[in-house]
Amino acid sequence: MIIRKKPKNDIIPFNPEKQYAVIRSSICTGEKVAGFKNKDDGHFIEVMLIRSQMDEQRFKELYGIDKIKTEY
Repeated sequence: MIIRKKPKNDIIPFNPEKQYAVIRSSICTGEKVAGFKNKDDGHFIEVMLIRSQMDEQRFKELYGIDKIKTEY
């Protein structure tokens, strides 16, 4: 189940003890979505669409993330 992103002004809570940041990339279309995946059950919360390297950098800065994993 994917939760759709909220309006730009809402920050989705991120708990690094229970979640990790990930970019989901479609192998068919190339579309990329950044979000958080629960370490226990794999539940993914979509945060933002990634259209450029600048979007990815903004996501990292917004949530204080150094590295982000990409899943296909």
